[in-house]
Amino acid sequence: MRISELLKSTPELLRSSVLPALVAFAIFGAVGQALAFDDKVFDDKTGVKPQSSPWAVFQFGFSAYKNGHKEQAAEAYKYAAENGQIGATWKLARMYAEGDGVARDDYEAFKFFSEIVDQDVEPGSPEESYVSDALVALGDYLRKGIPGSPVAENEVAAQEYYMRAAANYRNPNAQFEMGQMFLKGEGGVKASVKQAGRWFQLAAEKGHAGAQATLGHLLFQSGKIVRGLAMMTAALERASPADQPWIRGMQEEAFAAAGEADRRTAISLADDILTKGTTNAEQ
Repeated sequence: MRISELLKSTPELLRSSVLPALVAFAIFGAVGQALAFDDKVFDDKTGVKPQSSPWAVFQFGFSAYKNGHKEQAAEAYKYAAENGQIGATWKLARMYAEGDGVARDDYEAFKFFSEIVDQDVEPGSPEESYVSDALVALGDYLRKGIPGSPVAENEVAAQEYYMRAAANYRNPNAQFEMGQMFLKGEGGVKASVKQAGRWFQLAAEKGHAGAQATLGHLLFQSGKIVRGLAMMTAALERASPADQPWIRGMQEEAFAAAGEADRRTAISLADDILTKGTTNAEQ
């Protein structure tokens, strides 16, 4: 299957948040070929061989990473990135951002993410997921700044990066962040519950648990008790371990305030949401 066909058949949430890893896996195939390019592009003593194909080095880096040879992977990714492989740049950015195989360095990650968003990648391109993810990462960094680096806190710039990812690439994480900014009046935008709800709805439709929970909370506060509680309950089931604490606190507070009949109806509706994936706030 061609990558373009894979993109069309992949749910939007995966395209915009998880797809970089899936694209890499689809390109490189089974990891059983680990280090198959070793004798052609990489030497254990001298590193990447001169005049190696950037694409082959990128493939080697992927195999090395999957097999735990992260120092070799980082070296291979650096060579591939310097020679135009945007996927290698993204992998390096993530490694530095997470301290994965290299010493954590947020400023180094910021620079690699910046290189990615400077690329001329059109929406719909097989590489759009790298740009989309990088835009959100830059927004996150600019929202708080990076201590000890030239990157200062700049909420307006953060909002601009989120907006690019949310509007151009329909990234659910960016749409959630735009919802938060409109809800709080941050990043140079005027506070608007209506605009916030619009962005939360778009992200929730793609399975973003945080957006679904926050939208449910807004509905609950507006008097749509059952629908709001149901959405928060469903979101709690879908949430990642990192998001579960704040979503649970929100859901439990609403659950305690609701009447017994509304609780039972909401639980039933939450099951329906989880089964059918329905998140439309108007339903």
